[in-house]
Amino acid sequence: MVGYAFMGAAHSQAWRTVNRVFDLPARARMALICGRDTGKVADAADRLGWDAYTTDWRDLINRDDIDVVDVCTPGDSHAEIALAALAAGKHVLCEKPLANTVAEARAMTAAAETARAAGVRSMCGFNYRRVPAVTMMRQLVADGRLGVIRHVRATYLQDWIVDPQFPLVWRLQKDRAGSGALGDIGAHIIDLTQFVTGQRITGVSAVTETFVKERPLPAESSGLAATVDGSASPTGPVTVDDAAVFVARLDGGALATYEASRFATGRKNALRVEINGSLGSVVFDLERLNELEFYDATRPGAEQGFSKILVTEGDHPYMSAWWPPGHIIGYEHSFTHEMRDFIEAVATGVDPAPSFADALQVQLVLDAVTRSAEIGSSWTEVEPTLAAVAV
Repeated sequence: MVGYAFMGAAHSQAWRTVNRVFDLPARARMALICGRDTGKVADAADRLGWDAYTTDWRDLINRDDIDVVDVCTPGDSHAEIALAALAAGKHVLCEKPLANTVAEARAMTAAAETARAAGVRSMCGFNYRRVPAVTMMRQLVADGRLGVIRHVRATYLQDWIVDPQFPLVWRLQKDRAGSGALGDIGAHIIDLTQFVTGQRITGVSAVTETFVKERPLPAESSGLAATVDGSASPTGPVTVDDAAVFVARLDGGALATYEASRFATGRKNALRVEINGSLGSVVFDLERLNELEFYDATRPGAEQGFSKILVTEGDHPYMSAWWPPGHIIGYEHSFTHEMRDFIEAVATGVDPAPSFADALQVQLVLDAVTRSAEIGSSWTEVEPTLAAVAV
């Protein structure tokens, strides 16, 4: 694995756990973790459960005993590492968003298609797909319980950079992160809604905003945390969006609205998706991730109303591996489910999902949102993904 901060810790917990709760055709051995700082990566290896550590990600590529490379770095290094790993015959799991640019994402998708012909698998880590309630939400839609989908409503709200004195960490720099709230959390709700509905976004009208345009330079930075050297710290420009709002059309005819903000004061990690159809509605709220709200309009009028489904039964997605009914699970379990699906796909020769091509499509939506915002919110079509496999 490359990276040991927030996502590195989440992935490590999942790799440690997955074979202890799921009966899989292969076992994961946590062989080698990579980070740039020798002291910090050595500590991470010991703390997170890795056999060894290195400060050069090429060591992962060159070792014959490593089958999988897990990329948990900032977006500016995704393409270089993933392309080298695929070329070396390593299966690749890459965190979202897939890359910082459409060109990088297309190159990664083309490389994944070439590697696939040789039996090398790849997947992008949109972990919220693996929340059991979200997977069940998709099943309700696929089974026709909502009828014709008419509306999609998605928000992902955080507030961790509301303070203008919060430092200029890498997530606020376009050359490192690609974009701000749009790519960091907006990518999640784009993928999640397309996964649940089975429909793809075809066009958008968007607006973005950067509320705080200069921030103190960090003395030290790691993940979502950082420190500064006092009020006299030099500042640097914020080069990404703080918030993005857009309307969209989906290819099945649904209208959709999306909001991603890291300036929603009081909201820590508030992801909410509502789907309205001709026969019913369903709602998922990450702050109650074991539940769905379901409205069945086919029931007699006197019996209609939103009902709560507690998604903890053994026949609910993934839940048979965990606790008795009613015993809830948490955020970290979505990553364990992600590793479960990835290991099973690799071991059985099946293409895991979401593929790099799926992640490219999300990248194309992010690009359309950015372009629309730059031209006064004009309607902007999402480019097709076909060129990805023709490169």
